Amino acid sequence: MNTTYAASALLASEGRPDKRMTEDEVVARLADGMTIGIGGWGSRRKPMSLVRAIARSELRDLTIVCYGGPEVGILSALGKLRRAVYGFVSLDSIPLEPHFRKARQQGMIDVVELDEGAFYLGLLAAAHRVPFYPTRAGLGSDMLLMNPDLETVTSPYPDVDGLHEELVAIPAFRLDASLVHMNRADAAGNGQFLGPDLYFDDLFAKAASTTYMSCERVVPTGELLAEGSFHTLKIPRLFVDGVVEAPRGAHFTECPPDYGRDEAFQRAYAATANDAEAWNAFVDQWLEAPSHEEYLNRLDAESGFGRG
Repeated sequence: MNTTYAASALLASEGRPDKRMTEDEVVARLADGMTIGIGGWGSRRKPMSLVRAIARSELRDLTIVCYGGPEVGILSALGKLRRAVYGFVSLDSIPLEPHFRKARQQGMIDVVELDEGAFYLGLLAAAHRVPFYPTRAGLGSDMLLMNPDLETVTSPYPDVDGLHEELVAIPAFRLDASLVHMNRADAAGNGQFLGPDLYFDDLFAKAASTTYMSCERVVPTGELLAEGSFHTLKIPRLFVDGVVEAPRGAHFTECPPDYGRDEAFQRAYAATANDAEAWNAFVDQWLEAPSHEEYLNRLDAESGFGRG
């Protein structure tokens, strides 16, 4: 009996489904025009193997909802995005994602720009299955001018002076799917982060109609506490529809403690924003690699990359 079959049989005997799949199997469940949440934060723990699978697919007309990083730049540059909804779009050590900058300057994508707190409330409302969350954030600011569709509501509860306060109503994000990357997971879909921050990936998982989680390594459920306490188990299998084992699946973004950001690769990527020939070469070498395994083979063969 091979190990994969044995693991599947064990999960079945325990009454838990085996949700393992490949990146391409995840993309086959997505469709043109979908609104997709992407977890991580800037250039930190992004589900890049899944982003690259979208990049080499035929998917088009997507809306991406994220604390944005290279996924926004890559999918914009490939003409796959119709709209981006974000709190920011950054590569961290490179403050503004250059392909995103180019897309915005050339009017290639529609955008919804929210501050980080308002974006969080949109995620939280979706995760809690309520239509909106009220906030003072944005009152008197350009956020309302830039987003004329945002509405205000009047509190039904008077304050100490008997007044009913006007608040901004941040609508729940309607996510058809979410993609997140964890350090560890089991085959049933329980996800574990081991780095310094969860980056609201739990909310992305709960907010979407379907969620697909890549991870550095799939481990038996009983071994999830070997590297972190139960506080690191923030994504329950209830909210996960597919698990993809993808070592270095967040590359070139960071995924501590497993690896840091590949700054050399990131700089090379960023430089392609103003060089069409370099961009075409980058697409051919890295984004059209037919699988994550082949991407890693190319990475390991390239001097100076893959050592983040």
